[in-house]
Amino acid sequence: MDSPNDSYDPLTPVPEGRRAFAAGDAFSLWFSLGIGLLVLQAGAFLVPGLSLPHALAAIVLGSILGVLLLAAAGVVGADTGLSAIGNLRPALGVRGAAVPAALNALQLTGWGAFEIIAMRDSADALARQTFGVSNPVLWTLLFGVLATALAVMGPVSFVRRFLRAWGLWLLLAGAAWLTWRLLADHDLPALMARAGTGEMSFGAGVDLVVAMPLSWLPLIADYTRFGRSPGAMFRGSAAGYLLANIWFFALGACYALASGGGEGMLLAALAATGGGVALLLILIDETDNTFADIHSAAVSTATLVRARPARLALVYGAVCTLIALFAPLARYEGFLLLIGSVFAPLFGVLLTDHFVVRRRRIEAGAIAQAGGAYWFTGGFSLRGLAAWGIGIAAYQAVTRLEPGLGATLPSVAAAAAAYLALTTSPRRRS
Repeated sequence: MDSPNDSYDPLTPVPEGRRAFAAGDAFSLWFSLGIGLLVLQAGAFLVPGLSLPHALAAIVLGSILGVLLLAAAGVVGADTGLSAIGNLRPALGVRGAAVPAALNALQLTGWGAFEIIAMRDSADALARQTFGVSNPVLWTLLFGVLATALAVMGPVSFVRRFLRAWGLWLLLAGAAWLTWRLLADHDLPALMARAGTGEMSFGAGVDLVVAMPLSWLPLIADYTRFGRSPGAMFRGSAAGYLLANIWFFALGACYALASGGGEGMLLAALAATGGGVALLLILIDETDNTFADIHSAAVSTATLVRARPARLALVYGAVCTLIALFAPLARYEGFLLLIGSVFAPLFGVLLTDHFVVRRRRIEAGAIAQAGGAYWFTGGFSLRGLAAWGIGIAAYQAVTRLEPGLGATLPSVAAAAAAYLALTTSPRRRS
């Protein structure tokens, strides 16, 4: 399939006749995107702070909460036929939506860097296990250059065809092998019986899990806008990502606990599992996420400045590679939580605006129109931006005052309630 961004303007609805995605397509796409090395790494952060039973409970609960928000955002794209950034304009204003567009480019840069780090560490672990050699700098540069070259060349259609035809089966084979080796090589009841150290609360664990699906909130509508029906996009996206997120978070937690904890021990254990075959299969698919991060960051930026995405991809690829060279993976947990603090309340505003205030109807012709229905005050919806800010403040307040509670749901609820209150008050057009 050709890249959607190559065929349609992000601010123009996809025609009904060109919406070809069914529920099975959404399931395949989001199952593939939900599996990855970074999900395994994130699962490793849950233990031994939490016991394995508590970690698994946090994984299930956090995955359900995050996936429901993600799939609901996907419904918005299927309703309107617009891109994710385009769908934010009725809530934030024509110019106000530029703020999350810039933040999206920033978070995709971070994701691209961490994807390179994960691939670098995995490839280096495999090389040490197989050949006894280690050169992390070389692997970083290799994966950085490869991902950047793919993004500059724009091979989205080619890679998708390869990954959709072969990659999904490789992922299933790798995941099944990792699961079988876990059950065959380790005493799962003994792992379940170990007590947690208490360094992480259950609420904080849920927040960490929720952050993974939330990182895709600013992108999902770019795909579901091609869906045949909103219901099919909700079911397919939710089922695919929920299965992948629970499966790989759980594998990461189990292998980390069995290996003694820590991302280095986790990778060593995975590399030694079946000669690293399963890890190699997953590593192949990881390139999909990496160049997509770089490419999408370039496309987001191209909506803000006059520049070709291919040239911007060179810049983002270089930045991602530099970050990967110098940023420790230990900061990954904080990065995930920071994403949650920004994008969770933003989509509390979006979902309230679309489903409650506008009842799933927008004026598509006004999305890019100066002085139109979504121009508000000089292009900014002050009430939408204020509600977003209230949600972010609520997230930070809960994190500092009640860190064991978990801040994601309170921030979403605060942003949604603030937006609803502000938009039902007088002078709604501001």
